[in-house]
Amino acid sequence: MYIGFILALLAGGADFQKQLDIAGENRLEIEQAIREVPEDQKAGMAWLLTHMPEEDLKTLTGEFLLTNCDLAYEAWANAPWKDQISKEVFFDCILPYANVNERRDNWRGDFREKFLELVSNTSTPTEATILLNKNIFDMLGVKYSTKRPKADQSPYESIDAGMASCTGLSILLIDACRSVGIPARFTGTPLWYNESGNHTWVEFWDQGWHYTGGAEPTGDKVDVAWFDGSASKATKGHPQHAIFSVTWSETDNHFPLVWLPEVTTYGAVDVTDRYAEEAESVLVPVRVRVIDADGARQAMRVVVSNDEGGLLLEGNTKNERADANDHLTFMLPQGKSFTFQTKNDVIEKVITSEVIIDLKSGKLTERGAKKYAEQLWEQQNNKIDEHVIEHDGKRMKYWYTTFGDAPFGEKSLWISMHGGGGAPEEVNTRQWENQKKLYTLEEGVYVAPRAPTDTWNMWHQAHIDPMFEQLIEQMVRFEGVDPNRVYIIGYSAGGDGVYQLAPRMADKLAAAGMMAGHPNETVPDGLRNIAFALHVGAQDSAYDRNKIGAAWKVKLALLQQENPEGYAHQAVIHEGKGHWMDRQETKAFPWMASFTRNPYPRKIVWVQDDVLHHQFYWLAVDEPEARTKIVASIDGQTITIHETDVHAMTVYLNDNMLDLEKPILLKYKDREIGSTEVIRNRNVIQKTLRDPKDYYTAEFNFTLPN
Repeated sequence: MYIGFILALLAGGADFQKQLDIAGENRLEIEQAIREVPEDQKAGMAWLLTHMPEEDLKTLTGEFLLTNCDLAYEAWANAPWKDQISKEVFFDCILPYANVNERRDNWRGDFREKFLELVSNTSTPTEATILLNKNIFDMLGVKYSTKRPKADQSPYESIDAGMASCTGLSILLIDACRSVGIPARFTGTPLWYNESGNHTWVEFWDQGWHYTGGAEPTGDKVDVAWFDGSASKATKGHPQHAIFSVTWSETDNHFPLVWLPEVTTYGAVDVTDRYAEEAESVLVPVRVRVIDADGARQAMRVVVSNDEGGLLLEGNTKNERADANDHLTFMLPQGKSFTFQTKNDVIEKVITSEVIIDLKSGKLTERGAKKYAEQLWEQQNNKIDEHVIEHDGKRMKYWYTTFGDAPFGEKSLWISMHGGGGAPEEVNTRQWENQKKLYTLEEGVYVAPRAPTDTWNMWHQAHIDPMFEQLIEQMVRFEGVDPNRVYIIGYSAGGDGVYQLAPRMADKLAAAGMMAGHPNETVPDGLRNIAFALHVGAQDSAYDRNKIGAAWKVKLALLQQENPEGYAHQAVIHEGKGHWMDRQETKAFPWMASFTRNPYPRKIVWVQDDVLHHQFYWLAVDEPEARTKIVASIDGQTITIHETDVHAMTVYLNDNMLDLEKPILLKYKDREIGSTEVIRNRNVIQKTLRDPKDYYTAEFNFTLPN
């Protein structure tokens, strides 16, 4: 029988004597395989011995070869799809005990026992392959990881490690397929067309070749994978950029082992045509990763939107269990801008070519906070259509017109308060009508509100502040006002309002213009970070407007002398003028317009009026008290409370003010009292968002020690 087998091999043209010579000291094991192989398996054993790598001829035992051959034939004979598997396909893609150079494990019997029941109810190789890919890696406790011991792991090396690269995962799935009679082969590219790396996957036979990624199931589909876009750009015949499938049959190509580039042992078929596009797409692949602080990929939901903010696409990124080159991929048109957003981070990018987008996981990023604030502002779309502001049972009508043609979002806002005061309704209404046409501007939205009451203090009662805040919001949102270019002006009783409102609403203003009013009990200390214009007639003696105006002029000068970087002011006492200044006060307007608001000043002086505010710039108090004062500053990473009547406060911060990633030093006067760290928080944004240019992302409570 042995002689007959040898003669049959030789008659078939196989140079089998050469194989025996290569076996050398292992020749007896090879001859055992020849002698003992059953009659119906002789052709398979002959094929295997003729095509197996030379190193295996020298090392594999006869028992290993006989067991492998017997179990391979059993898997083929008992597969429901056996009739569609030719002898040639069986020889090349079921019979081999290995794929490439991995360690030779005796896996067939073990894998058949583990996986045969799993596919027992399937009728096609496709159905069976899908089930295997979905289940075996969890069954074996193997996941994808770049930290695997080596690339070319055998099945049991991967199982022992509990992890594998795409190479090891592909080998596992191929061997599982072969154990239950599915023809499967090792496929991959040495280098993607864009030089982003290599990859390997699995091809299997089902009335033609199909593909799937090892441990990369795509539901109940095959011939679909994360690498389709890259594979479509492979170059046929290129030693690096082509796609190859391993074959143990004779071939002119060898499979390029990236991990062992000098080894040319394993034959290959160039299968690039199956994957390549016939024509170049106008879309480019954009891959998205979410990376934690250690650089590890995280599985997170990502949404993609366009310039208009509309949701276009969404998906979940891959974690470290996925192949290193396997990313959430969107096919997007070139030349357009897209926003990629996850829970705590966002990136806006114009797509010019294939690119990888890296978003951060973990805490809210600066980019994410900014985007969240923008979206929150857009959602709070509360338009007032009747030119009436309502608050606390009061109604404030307003009229407005626009001067100039500044672009939307760049317009200035001028809130102009009429005179009158403690007078009949019709008197104050006439004053309002007069205020509408009193002034013209070079540029800006000019708003003349009608005071909600007819009392002497009509412009500085407690309801005015929130009403003006609503008015500013409406103008920013719907009329294109720049929130950093908001100005208040007022004449007579309106000037009284400016005296009072400007210090307590300074954090919302760029400048204020007081014309012919009197301040009552208010003080100018809170004006540190806005420009303040004061115009009074030298003969305007009612309520001591002229004397008080002159006194404020001195106060402002002294404050500016003590704080050269603050208290910008223009104080003019107009000689020869009484309560009416013949519009000489309009000289203030171009001067005021040259100033813009700094919503995050380095130093603030907060003096509470009788109308109390809970927040002023980046400081807040839970229980404000009239006439209390806080002076605070930020210098680098240090926050100092220089003066205070309040011992507990909240400090709001954002990335425009200091580095939120670093500790913050706290001082009271010249004494260090500790340090703190903060994190960005959506709740803080929700709580503090007043306009697109004024919000905070982090906070901490500051309590002075006893």
